[in-house]
This record gives sequence, structure tokens and C-alpha cells, in this order.
Amino acid sequence: MPVTREQLEQEEIKCLASYAQTAGSSKGRVHEESNPTWRTQFQRDRDRIIHSRAFRRLEYKTQVFLNGSGDHLRTRLTHTIEVAAIARNLARALRLNEDLAESIALAHDLGHSPFGHNGECVLNAMMKDHGGFEHNRQSLRIVEDLEQKYPTFHGLNLTWEVREGLMKHQTGFDHPQFDEEFQGPNPSLEAQIANLADEITYYSHDLDDGLESGLLKEEDLNREVEIWNQASDDVTSRYKDLEDECRRYFIIRCIIDGQIQDVVHTAETNIYRSKVKTPNEVRKQKNPLIDYSAEHAIRNSKLRKYLFDNLYSNPVVHGPNKKAVRMLKQIFEYYLEHPEEIGSKSRKRSAVIGKHRAICDYLSGMTDRYAIQEHHRLFGVEI
Repeated sequence: MPVTREQLEQEEIKCLASYAQTAGSSKGRVHEESNPTWRTQFQRDRDRIIHSRAFRRLEYKTQVFLNGSGDHLRTRLTHTIEVAAIARNLARALRLNEDLAESIALAHDLGHSPFGHNGECVLNAMMKDHGGFEHNRQSLRIVEDLEQKYPTFHGLNLTWEVREGLMKHQTGFDHPQFDEEFQGPNPSLEAQIANLADEITYYSHDLDDGLESGLLKEEDLNREVEIWNQASDDVTSRYKDLEDECRRYFIIRCIIDGQIQDVVHTAETNIYRSKVKTPNEVRKQKNPLIDYSAEHAIRNSKLRKYLFDNLYSNPVVHGPNKKAVRMLKQIFEYYLEHPEEIGSKSRKRSAVIGKHRAICDYLSGMTDRYAIQEHHRLFGVEI
């Protein structure tokens, strides 16, 4: 006999910790729908995210290197898949809800503009007198309104808990302002896991992509980055004469494993000391419970600084992104003068939400390659 939603919900109650967010106790959806038959509410959310157009567009959006720079370099989509995998591992280890953690992880970058954080800065500057632009809020706009796949409501109508996780997604790069609907110092533990999974993922894959591109060198990392040096010493002491690609991969694998182990042990201690028993008690905690140890946080901050100084600011990365950003600004300014050039759905929406916001929504949804093609269509020249 097929497993029913009710049976899956009972399994969650039986197997998960008391402070885990179970699907059966979800605060629900804005628009009432019939319950799924064979899936929990969070499993339905995951599937809706994966089948969304915004999710598919992540394949052609910049992570660090401009999309198309190399076949093996990450995009927003591959980054997102890696975040989801680590989120599931962390949730499973801590007896938390894997489906909720995965859903938040899969949706956390849906609102990213083309050209990564540089593109986000441009849109925020262009929108400074019209509500600004921040990709976590844009992710929420996408799942609440911009995706239009269902006959009786706009958006994906995701559960409150997934939307909370998107609104409160915080990393070293992301510091969103919270919405009134999602009060409280912290989100669920599953959302906190998605935050840390995002950091763990971009630390590791930015190292990998930096080495793949030749912009980072192993000898420099061994000399200047403690977390790399420790993993490198461990790998080379256990495995002699590894091929370069295999050695680099395994060092990064050890860094990821060390990060995950540190988070699991630190979170376990934090949860025990906090004495939380329910998800709502988690939300009332002053500080996140899913975190690195103090020692590991220091090592990570040194790694992040090294990546900023040697990868993100490198002219090979920064130059093309800077050029792309000028492109985005020019397209925005052109649309302001010629609003008839934006898509038909965006033109209809502009009467309701205003010209600036409609243009911003339209531009932020573009992939890197479409934005480049659109600039060439409008101006006919490369900049």
C-alpha cells in the first residue's frame, strides 16, 4: 500500500526531535488548498520550487565567475544543489526536518539578479527611492507573487515555514531586514541549517573554482589559510603522490567534512544548553543555535577575507562583472525611458506596482546571457 501523508506526518513525530518543525504542525499557506495525498506539506513545497521557472533560470546566473566562463565552474544552480545536499545532511544528523531544510535551501537564491552580488548592488542603487532591492526579499516576491502557475492564486503558495526561512536567510554576505509577518529573533532550526549550509558550500566551491581557474594557488593557501593548511597536511600525510585534481578535491572534501562536524557538535551543545523543547521556543532564542564553534568561526573569517582579497576582487573576476554591471544599469535606464520594451506581463504589473518595481522584477529575473543579449539588442555594441 502507498504511504499516505498522514503516515509520513506520524513518522516525523516519531523520529524527529521535539524542537524540529514537523509538517503536520505547519502554520499553513496563505491560500487554502486540499492536502497532498502522498507527500507532506514541505515535500510539496520542495517539488513546487524545483518545478518553478525561477529555479531553472539559476542555471544561467553568476555565482562568482560570469556564466559561461568555464564548463566546470559553479553557477547559481549548481551552488543551490550543493547547499540543499549539505542542508539535508545537517538536518538528518540533528534529527531535524530534512524536507523543510532542503526546501529553504533550494529556494534561497531564487531572487538573485543576473551577475551575482554586483548585479544586486546595481538594482538596489537604481531602486533606492522606490523600496530598494535585496535578493532575499526578491526570493519571497517570486514565491508569493511573481511565479504564476496556478489558476486560483499567484506565486507558489508555499508554507509559512519555508517563507520564514527565505525572509530570514542570513550569511556573511546576506543581512536582510525582517518582515513584520516573521517576528522573533530567529527562524526554525531548519532555516538556520540552510543558512550555515550556504556558507559551507560557498567557502568550499569558491576555493575549488578559484583553483580550477588558476587564480588561487595551493602554495599560497598552504601559507596563508589555516583551514586549508590543516586539511592539506592531513591529506598529504595519508595519501602520497596524488594527482593534482584528486588532491585538491579531497582537501576540499575534508574542509567540508570538518565544517559539518563542527556545526553538528556545536549545535548539539547549543540546543542542549538552551533547553528548547519546541520550534516556537527556538524562534524566541536570542542567538542562533545552529552555528560554528568560536574557533572555527575565526578560521572561517580568515578564509572569507582571503577569498575577498584574492578571488572576488581579482581583475579576472571583477573586470567582467563590472562590465556586466554597467550593462545592467544601462538596460534599466533604457526601460525607464521606454517601458513598452519590457515583457507584456511586466507592463501589466507596472500599473499596479509602479514602473520602477516592474522593471526591477523584469531585470532581476533575467539570466546573465539573456541580459547580455538584451543589451546587444537595445544598443548594438559591447561595452
